[in-house]
Amino acid sequence: MLRVEALAAAYGQSQALSDVGLDVAAGEVVTLLGRNGMGKTTTVRAIMGLLGSVGGRVTGGDIRFGSAALIGQPPHAIARRGIGLVPEGRQIFPSLSVEENLVATARPGRWGLDAVYGLFPRLRERRGNSGRNLSGGEQQMLAIGRALMTDPRLLILDEATEGLAPLIRAEIWSVLGQLKSEGQAILLIDKNLSAVMRLADRHVIIERGRTVWTGDSAALASAPELREQYLHV
Repeated sequence: MLRVEALAAAYGQSQALSDVGLDVAAGEVVTLLGRNGMGKTTTVRAIMGLLGSVGGRVTGGDIRFGSAALIGQPPHAIARRGIGLVPEGRQIFPSLSVEENLVATARPGRWGLDAVYGLFPRLRERRGNSGRNLSGGEQQMLAIGRALMTDPRLLILDEATEGLAPLIRAEIWSVLGQLKSEGQAILLIDKNLSAVMRLADRHVIIERGRTVWTGDSAALASAPELREQYLHV
């Protein structure tokens, strides 16, 4: 479904990525792991065509979604191909209501309002509230719901549970587990290693803009030295 090969990217004269490779198959959950500043969000921005909006550019490599080459395409065209993004910091529309946020970018498909409200009952209760009046957890639910309303074949979450209360984190992990069980392909960034190891099929670790390891949860669990070297602060 998604294939990233030898991806390189820069901000001005600063090289942020030099050799990132990863792939996500249909129905698969893959994590992108690494310490802060190693290039995870830059990789997501490159996939979504968003590097230019923050002064960056792709300088090499290839990104394909199915047979389509994504490098050089604008973000709206990439989204239309079937990639939904839950960005770091949520970035909901604060002046719009919950329901207006959900329908703003909606596309016909399996995810309508009733389906999203079934996934997140709290959003139904808050459907008339503006985005700025939601808690952080509710905003993250809304960001996930908004991405699902685009009917994505691949869902990308950048820092899925960062800064959320434990009960909200547990709810988000439960929802992601449900999505996986329904065949939703997911590329996930999150620091909660125990949770991602329970959920994901495979993991990709990047260090200083390069992919340094790829493997499944059993392999990662059996390699404490790997976790210490690349993941622990």
